[in-house]
Amino acid sequence: MPKGVTRRRPRTRAALLKAALETFAEHGFHAATIEQVCERAGYTRGAYYSNFASKEELFLALFDEHSDRIVRRLAESIDALTADEYTLDRLAELAARVEPDERDWYLVTTEFTLHAIRDPQAAWVLARHDARLRAEIARGLTLVLRRAGRELTVDADRFARLLIALREGGLAQSYVEPAELPPGSLERQFLVPLLEASTRRIPDTAPDTGSNAGAGQGSQSKRSGSDAVI
Repeated sequence: MPKGVTRRRPRTRAALLKAALETFAEHGFHAATIEQVCERAGYTRGAYYSNFASKEELFLALFDEHSDRIVRRLAESIDALTADEYTLDRLAELAARVEPDERDWYLVTTEFTLHAIRDPQAAWVLARHDARLRAEIARGLTLVLRRAGRELTVDADRFARLLIALREGGLAQSYVEPAELPPGSLERQFLVPLLEASTRRIPDTAPDTGSNAGAGQGSQSKRSGSDAVI
């Protein structure tokens, strides 16, 4: 491949991903066409197929990009805390943050999840991406709690599933009734009691405030969707 094409590929891919998110959110994953994505991005079908084999592959690339971005933002926020700020209340507040553009992603990922429920092959692929995200959440949560001098008393992967369910279920209600339940409200109200019930103080230890213990720092993994949790 010519060197110029190689250098352009990341820009092309980024433009297609941005266009895909906007197109899927506007028209729906199933109704949106590859032509619409290409037109919005300003590229040809040839450029599309040199990066993605199908709409499903495009969605999974969006999934990975979104998850990495959310985990990275949260890790940076946690790493910026001072030693005195490592409390369950402060961590819950960080986990409750919802970016203004999260609604578009929620629409897209919810529709693809419904598609996966109907399609066993899509479900298998989505489950693999979900598992990588949960592993990152579980790892990050374990490290963050250690900084606060606590440890989980339940399985970390199961607790990660609960956090995702709380976030996704809460957003579903918030986007229907934003005035009644602003995004992040359920996490702010119930995440601290959940953490208190599911963790214990590590005996004879002070909170660990060492560096490089951020939630998912240097993540290679994925979700969200639902997705902005500790």
